[in-house]
Amino acid sequence: MANIWKILTRKKIIEPAAAEETRLSRILNTFDLTALGVGSTLGVGVYVLAGHVAKDTAGPAVILSFLIAAIASVFAGLCYAEFGARAPKAGSAYIYSYVCVGEFVAFVIGWNLILEYVIGSASVARGLSSYIDTLVNDTMQNTFIEIAPIGIPYLSKYFDFFAFGISIILAVALAFGLKESSLANNIFTIINILVVLFVIIAGSLKANPENWRIQPDHNSTNSTYNIGNGGFFPFGIEGVIKGAATCFYGFVGFDCIATTGEEVKNPKKAIPIAIILSLFIIFLAYFGTSTVVTLMVPYYLQDPNAPIPYAFEHVGWYTAKWIVSIGGIFGLCASLFGAMFPLPRIIYAMANDSLVFRFLGRVSSRFETPVIGTLLAGLLTGLMAAMFELKQLVNMMSIGTLLAYTIVAVSILLLRYAKEEARKYMPVQTVTDSDDSETYSENQFPLNSKEDVSASDEQELLDDLETSSVIGQIFNCGRHKNPTKISMMIVSVEVAIYCLMCIFIGLSAMYLKNPIINGEIWAIVLTSVVVLIAVILIISMVPMVPLIPALSILVNIYLMLMLDAHT
Repeated sequence: MANIWKILTRKKIIEPAAAEETRLSRILNTFDLTALGVGSTLGVGVYVLAGHVAKDTAGPAVILSFLIAAIASVFAGLCYAEFGARAPKAGSAYIYSYVCVGEFVAFVIGWNLILEYVIGSASVARGLSSYIDTLVNDTMQNTFIEIAPIGIPYLSKYFDFFAFGISIILAVALAFGLKESSLANNIFTIINILVVLFVIIAGSLKANPENWRIQPDHNSTNSTYNIGNGGFFPFGIEGVIKGAATCFYGFVGFDCIATTGEEVKNPKKAIPIAIILSLFIIFLAYFGTSTVVTLMVPYYLQDPNAPIPYAFEHVGWYTAKWIVSIGGIFGLCASLFGAMFPLPRIIYAMANDSLVFRFLGRVSSRFETPVIGTLLAGLLTGLMAAMFELKQLVNMMSIGTLLAYTIVAVSILLLRYAKEEARKYMPVQTVTDSDDSETYSENQFPLNSKEDVSASDEQELLDDLETSSVIGQIFNCGRHKNPTKISMMIVSVEVAIYCLMCIFIGLSAMYLKNPIINGEIWAIVLTSVVVLIAVILIISMVPMVPLIPALSILVNIYLMLMLDAHT
């Protein structure tokens, strides 16, 4: 059992020289990465989410829902940005968890990411097919039902040849021409941003501030439409929070930037800048479009499937409607590229570590891409896009994303307490793969040095453990400037307890809301104790240092608890 535990918890060591070496082609720059992040995220969300959340959940306050979702995304983005600079290797959250937590967690997270990117790509491909089919009066759907019906419950009514074909074509483009396909993505993303700017500018000319002040008693359609209490907050603050939980998924996709660590010219600089810049652009797009759409059309009249084209049709601008509709096709193409791009990189990273078949990560000497992994990923994506409905695909995407975000935040907390000064005291037992330059530490945090521990160093560690109080080190009463082995162990336990407290806080917010509002003492005391423990755990670490990853963990766990039981 001891050997099994060592294998499951051994950690990957990235040597300084190995971090710079790669078999992939370093051809991407900051602009390419920013366009990739914006393109992968600014797709289905900007053309669907605003109307859906405004009509059913938040009303005009959907703009605040996007703001809250953006803040939550920035927490995760900052964690990804730090890791992208510290460990510029292909694999994103997979490689981060392998470096900080261990092999078993990395295996689980790797497959979570594969699930996330496959389902995400398939959902965008299916969405693109449905979007185009709507513009041609469901011609494709009627044809496919006739020639390839699927009469199986929980599957699509027909095999979607268009969604399958577009997935295969894009996979081939990614496998045999990264730079060319990246250029096409940049063009599609620029067109998408121009369309968003057109929506904001043109829509503002037809804005009516009265649509944010509608009251139930002033509207004769109150019995037909659910308009809540009217005004800017028709469904209250609770509606804004629920809307934020939905809008958060509109920001999913920026993490694909972190998978490009081995294909970027200057990853330590480009990855953090691209992540933050892309999130800022995406927020401005969501905030602007949701503002003008709710000002153009009363929130209760929004079209949940195509709010922007409907808004221009509602005000009589039919030409603008078609401009937006065609621009949406380019936006969805860029989103599909961004959704498919990271998948072969995850497979490549796992194949190099022998956690999936090695041939999947074999890099072509001619095209400098993992051709086999990319093509198989495209085939799997195409089959899922062709055989499942969009709603079924989207339902499972969120849990994998949020779990990956949580693990990255946990890894950041652990990494903060493993400076070089502490690492040199840790005994190393290594297992080296003959085909790789990386090394794996069986039972402790990864080292950047493989120097043997001298007798004086071991004695220094023993003296430190004998003279240091555990309680004293929890709050660092001795003002130690450098972390030690015992302080790192303390932080590991504290992070685990903090994650449990976050679960309890989320459950309290979900199930104890009414008792707390009614002033029931037991509910207030129980929630207060849980929150107090969480706050003490944060304070016990270096003050303010773990605040952002700690908040990211709390938000991600709460959003995971908001998902349905089947997910």
